[in-house]
Formats: sequence, C-alpha cells, structure tokens
Amino acid sequence: MIFAHPLKRGLVGCALLSAAHAFGATPTLNGQSGYINMPSAEVEKDGTFTIGYSHDQPYGAISATSTILPFLQFTGRYVSISGIRGFDSPDGYGSNYGRFKDKVADAKLRLWEESLWMPSVAVGATDLLGTELFKGQYVVATKHFGAARNIEATLGYGHKRPDGAFAGVRWAPLATPGWAFVAEYDANDYPRDFRASETDAGKRSKGAAVAVEYRWGWLGAQLARHRDHFSANAYVTIPFGEREYIPKIFEPAPYQPKNAPPRVSAAAWQADSGHGAALIAALVKQDYRNVRVQLDGNTLHLTLTNTRIYDLGRSMGRAARTALAFAPEGTRALRITYTRLEQPVATYEFFDLARLSDYLSGLVGRETFLQSVLIRYARPDEQLAGDQTTLLAGLQEAKGEGEGGLEVQTNRDGNIVQLSAEDREANRFKVVPRFGFFFNDPSGALRYEVAAAANYDRRLGTGLYLNSAFKLNIFENISGVTQASNSDLPHVRTDVAEYKRAGRFKLNKLMVNQYLMPDERLYARLSAGIYEEMFSGVGGQLLYLPKDSRWVADLSVDALRQRGYRGWFDMRDYRTVTALGALHYKLPYDITATARVGRFLAKDNGVRFEFKRRFQSGIEVGAWYARTDGKDITNPGTPTNPYHDKGVFLSIPLRSMLPSDTQANAGLALSPWTRDVGQMVATPGDLYEMLENPRRDMTRGDALGNFAERADEQGLASVNPPVKPLTNPWPAFRARIEQSSSTLPRLPEWAPAAGIAAGVVLASAALDKPVDKYMQRHADARLTRTAGNFGKSMPVALIGLAGAAFALGDERMQNIGLISLESVAGALGLSGLGKYAVGRARPGEGRGPWSQVGPDQPRSNASFPSAHSAAAFAAVTPFAEEYDAPWLYGLAAVSSMGRVAGRQHWVSDTVAGGLIGYAVGGWLWHAQRDNSASRVTVVPGPRQLGVAWQGSY
Repeated sequence: MIFAHPLKRGLVGCALLSAAHAFGATPTLNGQSGYINMPSAEVEKDGTFTIGYSHDQPYGAISATSTILPFLQFTGRYVSISGIRGFDSPDGYGSNYGRFKDKVADAKLRLWEESLWMPSVAVGATDLLGTELFKGQYVVATKHFGAARNIEATLGYGHKRPDGAFAGVRWAPLATPGWAFVAEYDANDYPRDFRASETDAGKRSKGAAVAVEYRWGWLGAQLARHRDHFSANAYVTIPFGEREYIPKIFEPAPYQPKNAPPRVSAAAWQADSGHGAALIAALVKQDYRNVRVQLDGNTLHLTLTNTRIYDLGRSMGRAARTALAFAPEGTRALRITYTRLEQPVATYEFFDLARLSDYLSGLVGRETFLQSVLIRYARPDEQLAGDQTTLLAGLQEAKGEGEGGLEVQTNRDGNIVQLSAEDREANRFKVVPRFGFFFNDPSGALRYEVAAAANYDRRLGTGLYLNSAFKLNIFENISGVTQASNSDLPHVRTDVAEYKRAGRFKLNKLMVNQYLMPDERLYARLSAGIYEEMFSGVGGQLLYLPKDSRWVADLSVDALRQRGYRGWFDMRDYRTVTALGALHYKLPYDITATARVGRFLAKDNGVRFEFKRRFQSGIEVGAWYARTDGKDITNPGTPTNPYHDKGVFLSIPLRSMLPSDTQANAGLALSPWTRDVGQMVATPGDLYEMLENPRRDMTRGDALGNFAERADEQGLASVNPPVKPLTNPWPAFRARIEQSSSTLPRLPEWAPAAGIAAGVVLASAALDKPVDKYMQRHADARLTRTAGNFGKSMPVALIGLAGAAFALGDERMQNIGLISLESVAGALGLSGLGKYAVGRARPGEGRGPWSQVGPDQPRSNASFPSAHSAAAFAAVTPFAEEYDAPWLYGLAAVSSMGRVAGRQHWVSDTVAGGLIGYAVGGWLWHAQRDNSASRVTVVPGPRQLGVAWQGSY
C-alpha cells in the first residue's frame, strides 16, 4: 500500500475547533458503528469520516470508516495480530516485517431507518476481499428509547464472524454530556480465528463486555472490560458534509473600488495602455494569472485564471468587482472568460453594469441580478491574444506588478514551509518538503521517504508550457526492500525499489505540453518528454464536454519507453503504447463513475472502474477496480484466480482546513505498490482533472456561487447545495409490476407457444453432438477462439448499451433501456432456475450431452439453458421491437453461436436461452412501452442530474 502527500499541517488539530458532538453512531474496535466488538444498525451521518486506532489483544487495528451514502458505510482497516510472525521462512525472508498483518474491508447497508414503532435494520459483511481471514455476515436491528432517545438497544444475528445471536445497549446520561456507558454480548467465536491457538484469541470466548465512552467535538475514546482483559479505542470523526472547518480569518478582502483611479473615457483608455495595465496589475495582486484585457466598443472583455481561489463563482465575482472599478466611462457590458492553461472554460457576460454594481453592494437581490447575467461554455475565439505587446509594456512600467520574487513562505497552500516564486503569466518555481509512506512489504512493514521536491513551470507560448520536477531524497529506507518481484508481466511498477535506491537526486519530470481548444467544449493536449519517475514518451489526450452536464468522454494515447533506474536520461528496453478511452458519468449524491477501457502499461487489455463521492467540503472518497487480461499470480493471486488491481483513495482540498483559500490538495491512496496489472502512466496534464472543478461550479445551481461574498448568499444552493435524497422508487416499480402482470397471457393462450418452443429446443438437441465434435476438432483455430471471446463479451456489451440508453437517451429511449434491463434481470433469473432444475454438464467437461454436472461443479454452473444467450436476446428484444430493428436479433444470435464455438454450451442450451430472453423481453416491452402510469427517467436539469419516479399510483 502507498500513502503519499506533501508535508501538510496536522489535520487532527482542526478537531479542537469543533463544538460538542452529540452521541450518534459510534465506531467499534473494528471501525464499523456499533458497541465494543458488535455492530449496530446505525450508520454515521452522511459524509462522516472516522479514523481511529484500537487495541484488543491480540488484535491492533488502524481503521478508516466513511459513510459514502446516507445508508451505506464502508470501513477499511489494517489489522495486526500479536503472537504470529508475518513470515516464518527458514532463510530469514521477511524477518524485518514483524507481526502478522492483514488488510480488511467491511461494509454495512442500512435497509430502512428507525420509525416510531419500527427499529432501523441493516445488513453487513466483514472482510469482503483478499485473504478473508475475518469474513462474516450479519443482520441487525436497533431501536432508541426515552424522551431524549438517549438509550439505544440492538439485537442481531451473524454468520461466521460474528457467530450466532448478539446484542448491545448504550446509555448516554443527560446529566453527563459527552459520556456514555455500553454493554454488549460478544458473539465472536475467537478460538476459530486465524491461527488462534498461537495467540491470545484462543483463550477468549463469547460473552458479555462493558465499556465507558467519551466524546468531545471530533474526538472520541472508549475503554472496555472483557472477561479477562481490557481493550481501548480512540478515534477522530470528521464531518465531510460541512463546507469548511476553519473560518477564513486570513483571507484578503475583495478589491475596494475606492482604490481605483479616476475613470476615463473609452477614447482615453484606448490611447493610453497604462489604464489596461493598471487593471491587470490590480488583478494580479489578487492571484489572477494570464490576464488579458480588450475594450471592444462599449464592451470590456477579460480572459484570466486564478491560482488560489477555489470556487469559480467567487473568483469571477472578485474579477468582476475589479473590472467594474477600472472600466472606462460608457462601458455597457462586461465579459469575463475563465481559462485553465489559457484554454477558455466558462464565460460570464454582464449586460447591466449598474445592476452588477448594486448586487455587489447588496442593493438588489439575486433573482433581479440574474436577469442581467448570461453564463455559458466559452468559445475558442474568446481567448484574447497572448501577445498584447503594448498593454504588457505598460504593465512593466507599473512598478513591476505581478513579477513574483523568490521568497520563503510559511503556512501557505497547506505547506509548513516552501520556497516559492510566481509571476503574472503563471511561471512558477516552488520547493516543498514531501513525505512518502509504503506499507506491507515483507522486508519491512513500513517504508518511508522524506524528500525535497522542486517544480519549475514555464509558459513558452499560448497554451504551451514547460513542466519539470526534481526530487532530492533526504531520508529513506525504501532502498532496503529486498523482495524480488515474481511478476510474470512486464515489470512496469514492481521494480519500484530499484528506482528508489539508484540515486538520491533525480529528474522526475521534464515535459513540453501544448494545450488546445479546437472547438467549443472540445479540448486537446499534446505532450512529449519525461512523464514520471519510470516512463518517458510522447502522447496526447482529447476530451469532449457535452452540453448535458452528466457525462464527459476522453481518449488518451501515449507511446512510452521505460526509464533507467538512475533517474536522468538513461533508458531501458521496454516500450509500449497505452490507449485508454474514458467515460465519466455524474450520478446523484455527487458521485462520479468512470470507466477506462483499453490497453494498460503492461500491455494488458481491459477496463478500470472508478467511483468517487464528493462531499460538501470538496473532500472526495473513492475506489477503483481494474479487470484486465493480465495474469498477476503474485499472492493472493493464483493461476486460476489472478489478482486484479484495486484500491481506495481520499482527496482533501486544503481550503476546508486552512484559514485562507487555496486550490491545493492533499492526497492519500491505499493500494498494493508492487503490482504490474492494470497500471497507468502518470498523466502529464489530465484534461478532465483540469476542467472538472470549474465545470462543476458552472453547472451547479445558478453558477454564481459565492459571487458577491454577501452574508445572504451563504444559504443559497449554489454556495451550499443540499444533498437531495433519492425518492422512494417502490411505488413506481410496483405500478410497473402490476402493469406487467396484468398483461401476462393465461394458460390457454401461452400453452401453444410454449409447446412450439419446447419442440424447437428438442429439435435443436439433434445438433448438440455433431456440432460439438466439429468445434472440438477446430478448437485451436483462430476463428473459433475469436467467436468464443465474442460470445462471452457481447451480452455484457449489450447490457451496457441498454444501461447507456437508460442513462443518456431521450424519454422514449430511457424507457426502452429500463425495459431492457428489467428483461435481462428476469431472463437471468429464469435461466438460473433452469440450471438448478436440469443440472446439465457443459460440453467442455467431456461427459456427454445428456450427463449431469460433475460433483465438483455447482449446479449454478450448469449448461442448460445458456444465461449468456438469454441475456443477449432479452437485452435486444425491446429495442428491436420498439425501433423496428430486427438486425439486433442477429447480434444476439451470433453471440449465442460464439458460446457454442467456445464449447461452453450445447446448441440446444443457446436455443432455450434465446427463447427465454425473447419471451421475457417481448412480454415486458408490450406491457411497459406505454409508461404513462409508471415513468422512471433520468432527468438532466440545467445545473444538475436527478432520477425521477413518476406515475399515477
């Protein structure tokens, strides 16, 4: 696992500024909300993040828990077990690793909240992935009592861990705020734990335990007494749902118009470049960069970016206030284009400058002001010329404003100390300290490095930048890693220790990047040079922003060569070309789902899924999972079950933690750091990351945000957008079920069709044996292998297209997409029942066409009917019928033929599966194509996305 970020001020100190925290869901020793060891049905408030440490002999655990949705809690923990060595190799391998350690992932889903008479109910699972040493499942119910709801009681039942019935109770006396007393019946069967006979776990048993707890602000602690030992638990709870945790006491005030020079006529402005230069200088003082000014008739046009202010609306508000103070007499309109790396992103047009002034002064309301504002995507021609020679010459005469000198800064951008310089064109030089932590290597459980990082960025022309990064390791022990990689894949990441030990001072980046905007909402980047510590190359990226704010698509292609260990201009022999297409989709609760498909660093092909939730504070919690054809057999991977790359990450905008605004972020990621499968090169300048935040601000609410920094703006949705919960979908789905069930044919009506279908299946069975013999003889043919892969992947692609139709289509297509997905679910359910009922062996087992599955094969893996065929025909039937496109059945049929070619199914299996899919899809299409009684649609609002459930029920 890896954890790396710049040296930042301690975030834990922010906890001291919080008010007293009421008792709510409290983390157990394992991190999940509950009592001591047993869970409750409670989850913390939406957006809550808790990190803690617990000790419960023989276990010690560092845990991080996040309520990523109001009803879903996820916990990751790093568990150590005293009494067991991590490695017991006779040759001393892993002798420095220490005690045994394991990564554990837990999840809890609350099914419904507590009501007046009913308790809240949740289901949960522990140790979902990996070694599964602590694997278990449970269902639990919790109810509160008392007028102040200060008594909480829980009953639950677990399988594996915990084992059997468990219970818990918590009492928070009103007379002693912050204190609570806890009792539970611990149902964990500790002697059955991993190697329990070698640890103190073997001496423990089920039974009662009691504890006392105390909470103060974000801080909490628990001390518990078990039958024969004590346990301790301490944690910090951070509400990610709050916009910021520290008031902006060091934030500079907006520009004061009283400081502006006397206004001049438009003719005088045009004649004297000093007026425009003075405006640029005033903006540069406020951290605006790449500022360009042009007076076109009675319209003043500015293009600019801001390197410090986080919110787009606030940045545009301060720029408008300054421009208004410097505008010449007779100016009737103001147009400001916000850019990133000189690429236009958003344009704000103000048509009534008197009303703009009144709104900034608090004399008119938001609605009145909005009538004179147009906010839209910027056009390529709105980037003003970068060679305004006369104007910039005037700026040079303005006492060197904007020319940043080299200085030592403290407590800036979240760094304790930094050496920095930046000028008005965003040319930057910065030296900062950096920490890196690497966990779980057999040669030492904790590896670290302390380094000084220097970055130099230089503007070479419009959108053309030189980016460089140097790194000097000061203290490190990563070079002590002795484990040799046993990866069978090209070593694109597993040789990281060789890179760390080869030299202390390295050139980690030396890039030339050209950023372009070929058309409105279309962006491009061309790159060449040293990308990162391990790879150099040439490449580019193309990104498209649709008007619909729900999705973004991009494509990146890079021709790469692996760098040498020394970290300068030496190269290794490995070369590759990576090509990844990405679709980013916005879901409710400000969740972004990303799928990246293509070729990865180790020449493996597949898909990487990413999900992240952005909270009110701007903090993001996410995870990724990559599934490729690369066979990573490094433990816990095996030849039959190879490892697939996965991890979780946390991104923290430091503006929420600091007394002044900043665009700086701290990052944390947990994932294996010596893996080659599913890896990507470090991007030289990702366009999606560049545009994501300003685009989000532009499409949220009215896009003004905290524009005037007025007190009455703070409660507006654009500044503090409420999290809109999903409406209850059950009534609409119930209406669809009733609508569909009412159209089911009666027995006399469907019996003839069922008889014909059975006859077709029996007739096709005559082809089972001869066709399979033919496929067996040609199993090694390229066409046969291609057909087998096609048959396996096509149903997945068809289901994905149905989902895309539901998510992205118009109202008609969304309805058909939903019917298609419902049809797939129904067809898979029926085919699953058929598999259990018939239990037919697959052709590849060599048991014959009328044999039962082998004793080592589950009936769910039986051959009849084909689930792939059922899914393919179910997915296409609603679209084929609605849009009169019978050729879609050909895709499903070819997919079925591929399953036969790959000897995964007999011919009659695919015929039966296809008939099931066609029947279910046709039935649901006839029943639900008129969706007036139960409409389920994805609704793209002008600034947001919602899911609407409508109907007459």
